[in-house]
Amino acid sequence: MATTEEHEDSLHGQAEIWDCMFAFVDSMALRCALELRIPNIIHSHNRPITLPEIITSINPSPSPDPTCLSRIMRLLVRKRVFTATSPVAGQEVVYGLTRSSKWLVTLAELTLAPMALMETHPDLMAPWHRLSRCVVEGGAAFEKTHGMEIWEYASVHPEMNKMFNSGMECASKVLVRTLLEGYGEGFDKVGTVVDVGGGTGMLIGEIVTAHPGMMGINFDLPHVVASAPDHPRVVNVAGDMFLEVPPADVVIMKWVMHDWNDEDCTKILKNCRKAIPEKGGKVVIVDLVLRPEGNGLFDSIGVVFDLLMIAHSSGGKERTESEWKKLLEVGGFPRYNIIQIPTLASIIEAFPL
Repeated sequence: MATTEEHEDSLHGQAEIWDCMFAFVDSMALRCALELRIPNIIHSHNRPITLPEIITSINPSPSPDPTCLSRIMRLLVRKRVFTATSPVAGQEVVYGLTRSSKWLVTLAELTLAPMALMETHPDLMAPWHRLSRCVVEGGAAFEKTHGMEIWEYASVHPEMNKMFNSGMECASKVLVRTLLEGYGEGFDKVGTVVDVGGGTGMLIGEIVTAHPGMMGINFDLPHVVASAPDHPRVVNVAGDMFLEVPPADVVIMKWVMHDWNDEDCTKILKNCRKAIPEKGGKVVIVDLVLRPEGNGLFDSIGVVFDLLMIAHSSGGKERTESEWKKLLEVGGFPRYNIIQIPTLASIIEAFPL
C-alpha cells in the first residue's frame, strides 16, 4: 500500500504530465490575443479596461462572443500575461498589461509580438509533428513537412518571407540595444563590418549609427536584401555565405550559426576567415551558449531553442561552450572570448590568431 508521501509524489507527477501535455494551449491563447490586438488595445487606453471595452475595440464583428474571450483572458491572467482586478467590489473586472504583455505591444519600441506570431503560425507549427520521424529517419522536420528548407520556402511564399523578416527584425531590435551596451567598445576603431545573414539590415544599421566612422555591409540572400531599406552608410549585398563573404574588418553573425550543422558552420567560418584581415580581424558571433544544467534566467529557453532548430532549421543546433570551442578551432579561429550579456544570446568573439 502506497504511503502518503508516495501518493503525493504520484499526484505531482500526474499534474506535471497534464501541464506538459497542454502547454500548447498557452501558445494558442497568446496567439489569439495577438490576432485580436488585445495588448495594443489595452495599451492605447493607457489604463486597465473592461471586457466590453476590449470587444468594442476589436475589429467590428456581427456576433462577438464575450464569454469565449473572458475564458481566454482567464487563462492568460493565470499565466500572468494580463492582470484582472475589480476596482470596487461588485464592479466589472478590468484587464491590464503586465511586464510580460508589455513585450507584446506592437507599437512599442521593443516588442516580441511579430516573433510570437511567426513561431505560432500553422506553417511553422506543422513541423513539430515530425519530431519522431526525425529521430527515426534523420533529416529536417521543416523539409519533411513542406518539401523544402525554410529559406527556400520563404523565397517562394512572399507572405511567409514578410512574416519571417518581421519576426527576425523584432528579435534583433530586442537584442541590439543590449549588444551595443554590452559590446559597444568592441566596434571601436573598426572601419567596416559585414553582417552575414543580416536580414533587412536593422542590426548593421544600428551598429554604424552608433559608430559614425564605420561603413556597414548587410549580406543575405537575394530575396531577403530585396526588401531591406536604404541606409546612408550600409550597402546591401546579395550572395551566399557558403560560397564567399564580403571582405571587412569585422564579421558579425547574429543567430546564424545555430541554424546549421557543424559541417556547414565550418564552411561559413572558413569563408569568414578569408574575409577578414589576419591581424586585427575578428568574427563576432551573437548566439546561444547552451547551459543545459544552468539555472540562469534564459537557460531553460536555450534548451527549447535547441529543439526549435530541429523543427525549423536544416540540421542546426544550439551549442555548449565546448562545442563552440571545437567548431571555432576547425573553422580557423583558435582563440575566442565569451561575453555574457543580459539577454538570451551571448557574444562570442573569435580571432584568427
